[in-house]
Amino acid sequence: MRVASAPLETLGPQLISRLPSAVQKPSYDRAVLAPGMAHIGVGAFHRCHQAEYTDDLLSHRLEFWGVVGINIRPPFLAETLGSQGGLYTRLIRQDNHVEPRVIGSIVRVVDSQESTAPALDVLASSGIDMVTLTVTEKGYCHIPSSGALDFNHPDIAHDLANPEAPRSVPGILARALELRMASHGRPVTLLSCDNIPTNGVILETVVQALASQRNNGLADWISANVAFPSAMVDRIAPATTPADIELVAQRFGYHDAAVVVGEPFRQWVIEQKFAGRVPRWDLVGATFVSDVTPFEHLKMRVLNGAQTTLATLGVLAGLEHTSDAIADPLLADFVHRMLVEETLPTLMPVPGVAPLAYVEQSLGRLRNTAIRHRNHQIATDGSQKIVQRLLNPIRDRLAKGESIALLSVPVAGWMAYLIQASARFGKSWPVSDPYAGKVAAIADAIGHDPEVLAASILAIDTIFDPELATNPKFRAAVISALDGLLSNDTMAIVRRSLQQAAPTG
Repeated sequence: MRVASAPLETLGPQLISRLPSAVQKPSYDRAVLAPGMAHIGVGAFHRCHQAEYTDDLLSHRLEFWGVVGINIRPPFLAETLGSQGGLYTRLIRQDNHVEPRVIGSIVRVVDSQESTAPALDVLASSGIDMVTLTVTEKGYCHIPSSGALDFNHPDIAHDLANPEAPRSVPGILARALELRMASHGRPVTLLSCDNIPTNGVILETVVQALASQRNNGLADWISANVAFPSAMVDRIAPATTPADIELVAQRFGYHDAAVVVGEPFRQWVIEQKFAGRVPRWDLVGATFVSDVTPFEHLKMRVLNGAQTTLATLGVLAGLEHTSDAIADPLLADFVHRMLVEETLPTLMPVPGVAPLAYVEQSLGRLRNTAIRHRNHQIATDGSQKIVQRLLNPIRDRLAKGESIALLSVPVAGWMAYLIQASARFGKSWPVSDPYAGKVAAIADAIGHDPEVLAASILAIDTIFDPELATNPKFRAAVISALDGLLSNDTMAIVRRSLQQAAPTG
């Protein structure tokens, strides 16, 4: 009779000293680590990126920069990260190579999904001098085409009526700043780490839009005491799978319910605009600059533009992961030529970066077979992403009378991805996008008429600027591409666009 093996011990402070030597562990004394910053949205990306930089900083010099992690949306943290004392394993994966490391910078976790009071208590605390955010593009409740606060958003409407019990991220931050102003008045930096161009400007815009509704001087106090730097963040960190948790158990001998996986590459460029104390992340690999714009345009239009292109076209081609999509010779050729011929000419010079080398590096990262980044995950909330990744470079190309034969295809790809999730088209796959319902309703009402479908979707002015949407060259290119992508041979339009585009060189 086989005797069942004993259950594995769960990662926690009591296990740190007994971890196998292959697992890197915090080199500082977590017992004396005081919280100095809060982070909203403690998902895989934060734990693979900002929390790791902070862990590096604490190893470099132990200060008061422990992180209080806050989730105001699911998942709940208490039973995973919280039960492990904030500790988790970060796996760096490159093809067959695995590098494990336990990160110790998160000292406490707060679930605030059922009530925002716990989050407000942390954010309003006089000990918190830095608040970072990874809440995805839609968390800012802004209009993608303009960056302004969407006053029609249901959470914003609620927060205007109930400012002391907010639901939205802008509402929670406005209320937390109001509490800070009324109590201790200490300055604070709010640092967006989401993939949005000029994310600091947008964060300030949406917070101040709510603050200006108060009649207590909050907007002026924010202007004088709160900084909203912009930042560019970069590391591919797909959703954790049960196989990742099992790998830690099998290879390293302990259970960790909060494992995260990332690629070796990481980058963090931060606008040097702070209020009060600031963590010196620049001492451990981050870059402080006066202007983030060139860096964010490069990353969003090249790496993120490639991801959105491969994700939506990959799904349409029946491919599950980004690495599968870029392994397809046709899609690999398409995305490479799109970036080199149409995207790169729209970029401003970036200090210390060779554009062609950056393209090759970015596509090389997407070929990493160990990063199982599902195309559906990347396509999530595409309506919030295509403005900066695709529409802005298209607008720049059109202004100079240049070809958009390639860039227009993934725009149509986003449309086709949502259209084919409609009832009329058989609900080929579930989608997660704030505009999924609107596009589905359009598709259900119109059916298979690419010209009318495209015209109706282009009329959504919160995504498509009217000047761009009515541009004849853009409309014709999108309609043609959409017609092909909704056909029985979805990749025929990809081949045709490559033939029609100007040749490289």
